[in-house]
Amino acid sequence: MPWNEPGKDKDPWGQRNNDGPPDLDELFKNLKNKFGGVFGGGKGGGNGSSSMPSAPGNLSGIVGFVIIALLFVWSLTGIYIVDEGWRGVETLFGAKTEITQAGPHWHFPFPIEDVELINVSDIRTARSNSKMLTSDENIVVMSIEVQYNVKDAQDFAFNVRDPDLTLQQTAETAIREVVGNNDMDLIITEGRAVVGSETKSIMQQILDNYGTGINVVSVNMDEAQPPEEVQDAFNDAIKAREDEQRIVNEANAYRNGVVPQARGEGEGLLEQAAAYKTRVVKSAEGETSRFNQLLTQYQLAPEVTRERLYIDTIERVLSQSSKVMIDVEKGNNLMFLPLDQLLNRRQQADSADQRLSNTNSGSNSITDGFTRSNSRSRSREITQ
Repeated sequence: MPWNEPGKDKDPWGQRNNDGPPDLDELFKNLKNKFGGVFGGGKGGGNGSSSMPSAPGNLSGIVGFVIIALLFVWSLTGIYIVDEGWRGVETLFGAKTEITQAGPHWHFPFPIEDVELINVSDIRTARSNSKMLTSDENIVVMSIEVQYNVKDAQDFAFNVRDPDLTLQQTAETAIREVVGNNDMDLIITEGRAVVGSETKSIMQQILDNYGTGINVVSVNMDEAQPPEEVQDAFNDAIKAREDEQRIVNEANAYRNGVVPQARGEGEGLLEQAAAYKTRVVKSAEGETSRFNQLLTQYQLAPEVTRERLYIDTIERVLSQSSKVMIDVEKGNNLMFLPLDQLLNRRQQADSADQRLSNTNSGSNSITDGFTRSNSRSRSREITQ
């Protein structure tokens, strides 16, 4: 009720409405008396000897006011804010109802409705470390790191009780399946990327079947090695494999150097053979052509051709010999011809003829004729 309502001359505390402000001591005293009456007692008026009766109307008003205030405060607890990269999962008496995006929201406060805020943008990490058996019956110690995020906040919050534990168990199951299908050499050497990719695919399939709302981003192998008890033997095996690979590389390098050289030499021999073949064939064709020409001349003049062939043959044979022995018919003496000296003289005569040709062409012609006649005479003497 307003203090200055027309027709009323009292304020809410029972004081008359005067022009001056109310007395604070009197105000607190009246409030004390009213609350004392509400709770079943109180002191009297000015002399303190009489008790004040209870006021049911005032009690109901105060209770209603308190209830409204509590309801108001309770309703304020239903306000919540969803940050960027988060999702709010609202539930009504424990049943999922709605997924809220970033921004301010309101829902019926607890216990009617509740909200669970889930981060869907951060990359989470889970690790697994255990011993596993490979397809070639070897034991390998595997340590993997799984990076994942939440792709469905509602499934992540309700479909599984502990999503992180479910993810870790799924990772161990998937990696055991992949390791069991591959041998040890592949796993600990160049097959790490393949193992990680296959493990990620199997994990995502299992998590989707469970409806966990988890998205596997990557699977990385931190460690892949044999147990400590056989580490020395395994290192020896690796060293032997590296030596083998080194020897193979050296052999390949030697082959790459020798094979091209051999191919080049082979090509050279083939080209030489082809050139020799061409030369022999052309020489045979030339000899055949000369023989055919000689045959034609022989058929025309047999005697002359025969004598010419004889002289050419003797000249060719004697030109390659420096000494000739001649047995004279019906004589006891054996004639010796120093052909080397004769050839030297001939060479000297040829040189002299060459010098003379430079000065006098006419005399050169006479000398050449004389030289030829002497040569023919010597040939006839030798023949006889």
